[in-house]
Order: sequence, then C-alpha cells, then structure tokens
Amino acid sequence: MYIVKVGGGEAVNLAGVAGDLASIEIPCVVVLGANAVRDDLAARLGSPRRTLTSVSGYTSVFSDETALDVIMMAYSGLRSKRFVELCQRRGVNAIGLSGIDGRMVEGERNRGIRVREGGKTLIRRDLSGKPRAVNAVLLRTLLDGGYTPVLTIPIADENGFAINSENDDIVNVLQAALGAERIVQLIEAPGFLDDAGDPESVVATMSRAELERREAQVEGRMKRKMLALRRLFEAGAAEVVIGDGRVEHPIRTALDGAGTVIR
Repeated sequence: MYIVKVGGGEAVNLAGVAGDLASIEIPCVVVLGANAVRDDLAARLGSPRRTLTSVSGYTSVFSDETALDVIMMAYSGLRSKRFVELCQRRGVNAIGLSGIDGRMVEGERNRGIRVREGGKTLIRRDLSGKPRAVNAVLLRTLLDGGYTPVLTIPIADENGFAINSENDDIVNVLQAALGAERIVQLIEAPGFLDDAGDPESVVATMSRAELERREAQVEGRMKRKMLALRRLFEAGAAEVVIGDGRVEHPIRTALDGAGTVIR
C-alpha cells in the first residue's frame, strides 16, 4: 500500500495524479491539499488567510470559526469532490472523506501557540491541533473493498469538534497505523531544492540522518515540513519520494526516481 500526499498548489496536475492512480495496481490512500483553493475562497469571502509563527520558528495557519468554514468548503468540499470526479472518470473508485467522517482522523486540540508580537510573548489559541490516531479499521475496509480513500482536513478533536491540522502530520499517523511501503509527496517543485531559488538544485537522495541538518537550514512552512519528514521516519517509513506534482504523470514519474528519494 502507498500513501500519496498531493500538495494544494494551483499548478499541481490533479488530472495527471488521477490518471496515474488508475495505472497503479498497488492500493493507495491519498491525502489531498487545497491551500490555493482555500486562499482564493478566503479572499473572495473577505476573510484572507492569517498565519502565526511560533517562538521556535514554525509557521501555521490561524484557524478561527470563519477560517474553519472556508477550510471545509475548500478542502472537503470543492477540492475533494472535483478530485474524486477526476478519479471516477478514469475508473478509480475514489471516495472523499474528511477527518471528521467516521472519525477517520482524530486529534488533540492545541492548548495554544507561543508567538512573539510587539516585543511580547503571547499565547494564541485557535481551532487547530495535532492528529493522534486514524480509523485504521475503516481505512482497511475501504481498501479491501477496492476503494481509493481521499482524505482531507478538518479532523476531529477529543470531543468530536472539527479542527484544522497539518497534512504532513496526518501522513505521519497514517504511516504509523498502516505501514505503507512507500510514501509519495507531490509538490510544486522538481523535488527538495538545495537552493530554493534554483529549480536545478534538486537533491536526488537524502538520508534520514540528513533531515535534521536540512531542517536547520530552512524557515517558515518548509521548516515545519522538514520536521514532519523526520517524524515520518520515526513512524516507520522506509522510503519517501518528493516529486513534481506539475508534470504529466506525477506519481509514475516520482516512482521512477525523479525528484528526491529519502531512505
């Protein structure tokens, strides 16, 4: 079984991803992003995205009730259903589920994020949290029945409330529960870049031991992603491929060795 994490950028080739799923005989669980759709909807609704940067340098999206409404519309609504439609047109029996459906992904709400604002350290609380477990029985039932689960945020907190979470962290708990043979992450770049401004600087291979050093080199969202990758191997991952989601055959190209392979 493979886990395929599809980035939410506007340039990601969703039709190509769906076509590749039709040609892969190994069952897949898809974790679907939608940040571009979310940002567009938020702007149109007059509620632009807000971000927080913790005192340790990790950036996250601030999620109040309005932001969570937009997340539901963008992720588990428009993006999920359009992608499921693309899959169905190609013979892939995909089923779109958010983390709150059947408590597919359960988490723990954040108690607060320590941030620096105006020279002061403050605690910001919102509707976000960390995933802690997945409904592996339900997922395996779907996979055994020939379905391709397509998972999105929001997830369920301890009391069943919907909360925002990071897809990278969701992939980690999926891996811990399902033990995927390979994890494919599709982004808007040819792979992990040694120089963010140079698309030719793809790091072809990376060891697990190198991840911590790389994490110290980057900032913002990428810093969080490198931390998540490190934790992914702690969850039992054997191989992660970071590939270009914009190409004609995103999954197949990544599986053929293009991009960055981490073992």
